[in-house]
Amino acid sequence: MSNTSSHMLVLPADANHHGTLYAGSMLRFALEAGYATAWKHVGPQANLVLRRVLNMECLRPVPVGVVAEIQGAVLHRTSAYLVCGLVGTPLGPDQGPWIEALMGFAQVDDDGKLAHFPDRLPAVETPPGEVWGRLADRLKKLLRLR
Repeated sequence: MSNTSSHMLVLPADANHHGTLYAGSMLRFALEAGYATAWKHVGPQANLVLRRVLNMECLRPVPVGVVAEIQGAVLHRTSAYLVCGLVGTPLGPDQGPWIEALMGFAQVDDDGKLAHFPDRLPAVETPPGEVWGRLADRLKKLLRLR
């Protein structure tokens, strides 16, 4: 199991009127990081679509000029569906993550219908650390509600 790292330079075009990362740009960046995480897990046979954003929390503002990073890991997988956990790495030495998110992706065939993942995918394991444990707990609660 390995994490996926995605980086984004926050430009003025990505900013709101406060000079920080606009929510729409944040969602786009998180979706791209989630897709990259899911694709890396499945491999070149991946034909993924976003099924749902289970949860996304912006925990602190990200100012223009910062290179923001999101770490991603697959936290749950069934035969045709997986959930990626996403954590925005701290922006400063004494800060926690700036974003936490859970995004679900489905594997589809060429007609857009659910399809099974290829055999022999990597194991699904929660990365170590408090933030990953918090995301895994949140995911368990959300999956139980569905």
